[in-house]
Amino acid sequence: MGFWNRLLHPVFHKVKEEPEENWNEIIYDYEAVDFYDEEQRSRYITGCIEQMGEATREINQLNGEYALVTSYLTDMEEIEALPDEPRKELDQIANRLMTLEKERQQYLGKTNRMSDGDFYRMRKQENEVTEGIEKLKEAERYQKLVKSDLKRLDVEKHAYYYRQKEMITMQANLRGMAVIFISAMAACMVMLAVLQFVFEMNTIAGYMITVLAGAIAITVVCVKYIDSDREIRVVERAIGKLTQLQNKVKIRYVNNTNLLEYLCMKYGTESAKQLEKRWNLYQEEKEQRKQFEEAEAKLEHYQQELIKLLARYRVSDPNRWINQVAAILDHREMVEIRHELILRRQALRQQLDYNQKIKRTALDEIERVKTDYPVYAQEIAEMVEKCIHN
Repeated sequence: MGFWNRLLHPVFHKVKEEPEENWNEIIYDYEAVDFYDEEQRSRYITGCIEQMGEATREINQLNGEYALVTSYLTDMEEIEALPDEPRKELDQIANRLMTLEKERQQYLGKTNRMSDGDFYRMRKQENEVTEGIEKLKEAERYQKLVKSDLKRLDVEKHAYYYRQKEMITMQANLRGMAVIFISAMAACMVMLAVLQFVFEMNTIAGYMITVLAGAIAITVVCVKYIDSDREIRVVERAIGKLTQLQNKVKIRYVNNTNLLEYLCMKYGTESAKQLEKRWNLYQEEKEQRKQFEEAEAKLEHYQQELIKLLARYRVSDPNRWINQVAAILDHREMVEIRHELILRRQALRQQLDYNQKIKRTALDEIERVKTDYPVYAQEIAEMVEKCIHN
């Protein structure tokens, strides 16, 4: 009786609108998961834990870079706060370094193929450019792969949504057919009853044919309806799986996009190819400048003096100021560098905040499941504990 009520008076499946995907947004398809099913419950919780792990790894990497940028800003404050005597000595060393640098630049200016800005930028980052090029290449390659995965997942989800609509439309048609068959069978039974009782005709064969035909038709409709209902459930589970998979890929996409933007900002480039070309030009330039050996020897001497002086006044990394002499002498240059570092730190802070949010949201989602399904709270807690220790 329950089946006939569902067939003739169905509870309509709510067709999910195909969402416009935002690859920065993490979706928790809570309603599509049957938490009483061990496999679905485990998959859902594992997905949340993996998101936490992914975010934690990214946070650990970002913290190192954030600490480096912060220490650079702290060094700038220490230099600007130097007392008069060491400040005067620092300015003298910096002025001498600046003079030697100008002499060398005059020599190299004859065959210089790079702008001074590009050259000094590359020089400041000389020890990390090669690694930066590889990071950019890897990030660009990974970006293409992640985009391809997201597009493929989008296509798959759209296909499942389309199939879901087809099945629901088929169910509506089957219900209509069932009503028609039942109505036709009832009409035939009435006609046969009239023939039997009014005209006293033998209608036994007619009753049998009517019942048999009606039974066959209704059976076919019921079988198709049950099959379509089963397929809808399969499609809904598939959409849930794809949503969880998209969440993982989205986190990687956002982190990789942020990494690309940060690396381009850090190295002042638009692509790995452009940075590599600039690096090759810098290498040629550097070879030419080796000819200025005497100036190089003097530069080294004063650079060591600069390092010793800065090391005495709580500057954490004096070596990096060797190529920042202009900033020591010119407050405007120091302000520009500080501004660039603040922008870099803000970019890192945004990435840290995003991953903290991902981690916090995933943890809140796990807690919500534990609250809504307390019978599985201990099991879920053990899963989380196990993953943390692993």
